[in-house]
Amino acid sequence: MRHNVVRSEDLRREAAPGGEAAPGGEAPPGPPVRGWGARTLSSFAIFDISVAIVIMLAVNAAGPSRAVVNIPFPATGPPWTFDLHLTVRLVVLALWTASIIGGAGVAIGLAAVARGAWPSPRWMAAAGLTVAAAFTVLPPAGSTDVLDYAAYGRMVVLGHNPYVMTPLDLRRQHDPIGFAAPHAWQHDVSAYGPLATVEQAAAAELGGTSAARIAFWLKLWTALAFGAVALALDRLLRGAPASRARAHLLWTMNPLLLWDVVAAGHVDGLAAAFGFFGLVITGRPHSGQRGDALRALAAGAFVGAAAGMKAPYALFGLGVIWAMRRSLLALTAAAAGAAAVLVPYYRAFGQAAVTALRSRTSLTTSDNMYQLFSRLFLHGSVTLPGVLPIAAAASAVAACLLLWRLPDGFPAWPAVRPALAVSLAWLFFWPYQRPWYDAMALCMLALYPASWVDWPVLGRLTAGTFFAMPGMPGKLPRTAFLQVAHLGQVLLVPLARLVTAVGLIIGCLAGARYRHVPPPPWPELTGADRGSGSEVDFTD
Repeated sequence: MRHNVVRSEDLRREAAPGGEAAPGGEAPPGPPVRGWGARTLSSFAIFDISVAIVIMLAVNAAGPSRAVVNIPFPATGPPWTFDLHLTVRLVVLALWTASIIGGAGVAIGLAAVARGAWPSPRWMAAAGLTVAAAFTVLPPAGSTDVLDYAAYGRMVVLGHNPYVMTPLDLRRQHDPIGFAAPHAWQHDVSAYGPLATVEQAAAAELGGTSAARIAFWLKLWTALAFGAVALALDRLLRGAPASRARAHLLWTMNPLLLWDVVAAGHVDGLAAAFGFFGLVITGRPHSGQRGDALRALAAGAFVGAAAGMKAPYALFGLGVIWAMRRSLLALTAAAAGAAAVLVPYYRAFGQAAVTALRSRTSLTTSDNMYQLFSRLFLHGSVTLPGVLPIAAAASAVAACLLLWRLPDGFPAWPAVRPALAVSLAWLFFWPYQRPWYDAMALCMLALYPASWVDWPVLGRLTAGTFFAMPGMPGKLPRTAFLQVAHLGQVLLVPLARLVTAVGLIIGCLAGARYRHVPPPPWPELTGADRGSGSEVDFTD
């Protein structure tokens, strides 16, 4: 197994501000810096992540089940699948196991990186992209949302407005895509942004009357967006192998993210990619106002596209505003870029698009942490009265605290830290959450120095993914073990959400932070930093 450690001189150079060589010249000769058990931790991480991915791929490839959508598949071409008729018990146990060991594998990998050892970043990038490609050609798994996307796209192709028409209306027209749409949301109009609707319409145009083909196109674009972020992270952090490996652990090789976003084909992958590139393009202001204005225009357009996919990604705009706050010209350009993307599409679908987005703000998910208090004080009720004002206030307070005490980000990307702060506040404290929403934070966290923030985010993602599995609606078999495990889902996952939220606040109040090794600010890398010279192989 190949691992890498960082040399003493690399630690000195990367730890210095701006990525320049540390004062004092060359580091004294000596053995590579490696923490105790680093190689063992790295091996365990590789094993856990690999096992989790193999389980997920096997369940996905096995065909329709409680984890994989059951729709007619085309005779030729993707998506491909085997019809193995897996039992509900096997699917549930396998995926619950995969979610736990997958989250543990990422955590162990982060610990290994902190101690100076990690797999080859190039290998991690290649492996993650290969797995994403495999998930792409398999049917949607872990969620039925992609079938809702297909129905909304089909409505546009037929000349209807998905912010007015429902999947049930489409079914009543005896449309095959309407029949494939899940019953859970058949009375609901689209809750996605107009750019997501355009993407769904394009997939429906290409897929015709085959729900499986439409789902394939939707998954393909999500996978391409996921891969674009992975390649960008690999390029941006090319001069800092530790940060590069950490980024691939959190994003490219994260089994939970691969399952929640790529395997399911969620639009969050596209929204996260647009938002990510908007924050990266923002960069640091320079002396040339024209260059800053052009970058701000592009950043605004990308963040506007992200918000046009899913409305919460408008929070990324706060990061752009903060980074450009000293230049009125740049702020104006960013606003113009966002408006140029959003206004035409919202006008195309009318006021109904805005009204439809507002309608979902009153919903809560069954694993939200606030139900713990309602169950305790309101005789087992799962609904806490006035939960939305409470959640809004908690999110606002958490956002202020995170903006104040969140560890410093990399100077090369000043928009990331404020955008991450407000996004974490929304993710942790809003009562309607799904695990694939966490792509919003992970795309930024992968471009952020290692810190205590990693652990509550990873813990929350693991708990949310465990709760959402296996993915298809329906009651579990009435066996003792599954019923006890399901009770654990219902009670322990909200508790895990509460614990991670409290941990996030305690971390801010305590001011705890890791001593991290930042990468050189891109694109100001020196020639020596651009290669793989800071990597050293070791074997026993």
